[in-house]
Amino acid sequence: MEHYKVTLSEQERAELQGIAGKGTHAAQKVINALILLNCDQSGGRAERPRTCDIAAMLCVSERKVDRVKKKFVQEGLELTLNRQPSKCEYDLKIDGRLEAQLLALSCSAPPEGQARWSLRLLADRLVELELVDSVSHETVRRALKKNELKPWRKVGWVIAPQASAAFVAAMEKVLDIYSRPYDAKHPVVCMDETPRQLIRETREPIAAAPGRPERHDYEYERCGVCNVFMASEPLAGRRLTKVTERRTKADWAVFVQDIAQSYPDAERITLVMDNLNTHTPGSLYETFAPEQAKALWDRFEFVYAPKHGSWLNMAEIEINVMVGQCLSRRIDNIETVRSEVAAWQSRRDNLQAKVNWQFTTKNARIKLKRLYPTTTS
Repeated sequence: MEHYKVTLSEQERAELQGIAGKGTHAAQKVINALILLNCDQSGGRAERPRTCDIAAMLCVSERKVDRVKKKFVQEGLELTLNRQPSKCEYDLKIDGRLEAQLLALSCSAPPEGQARWSLRLLADRLVELELVDSVSHETVRRALKKNELKPWRKVGWVIAPQASAAFVAAMEKVLDIYSRPYDAKHPVVCMDETPRQLIRETREPIAAAPGRPERHDYEYERCGVCNVFMASEPLAGRRLTKVTERRTKADWAVFVQDIAQSYPDAERITLVMDNLNTHTPGSLYETFAPEQAKALWDRFEFVYAPKHGSWLNMAEIEINVMVGQCLSRRIDNIETVRSEVAAWQSRRDNLQAKVNWQFTTKNARIKLKRLYPTTTS
């Protein structure tokens, strides 16, 4: 004989059917609604599922079904469907004062022999400093999460000087050049270079299949390095690439000569590049005869991005696109790199892919105000 009998009114049954028929409720609320609907004895229902059948159908225990019926009879529909908040009160392990000390500790230098703070190291140090009798690493994790602090993480960043007249002068020079309209007689070309490792597979990769990505063995064989030069004219949507074995002054000088030959009708080419020791007019004189070096130098206006400001060089954008679309794989010989880079360049030139540079001097004076030396009137 059942101790708790579920008898639903028409309104309650309609409400439960609405909950069970819509997937916008918590899973437990839907299960409780289905249990009550199957246990309902209203309306003279002669046949209804047994408790064991309901439990098997809903993948719950028979005790779960009995608990729902008991709660419905004793407390009503609202409390049966909606979980009530816990009435237990717990003492906070980490109050405001201890939380401030934890944040200061996590931002300090880690102990000797450790690269960074971990949750367990922080918990142990709080106990060692007698700031708390005991604390778990999970409690420390919740406190750090609340403050969006992850001391075990470290990211690479381009950190500019706080105030540097030389930096902002070089930056504004580059930004002024980027604001020029397109002029075929005076093109603006950005140049950069990137080293690439030549890597050979030691085992044959497994091709991709439905439900399985391509698989490469973790082991590989290094076959040397190569260098990829990139020259990009952002406003025209054209670029010039060259793969070399090294990145010497002579290699750079020859690539500058290639750029000049690519613009036979240009009167003067503005070449924006990084501050590398190979990117100097002296490299031209070390590679070519004086007359040829001077003639080549006269065709260019060399503009250097500020030190620690390579993000101002738009050629870096093209290099990132090239690496992502073409070179983010294992290639073991320089000839393959040359053919693949040439194919990538041809396709991207056909697309006339341009760079829509929108950062201006006006933006820099607002967003990078800290980089400008303080002046007083």
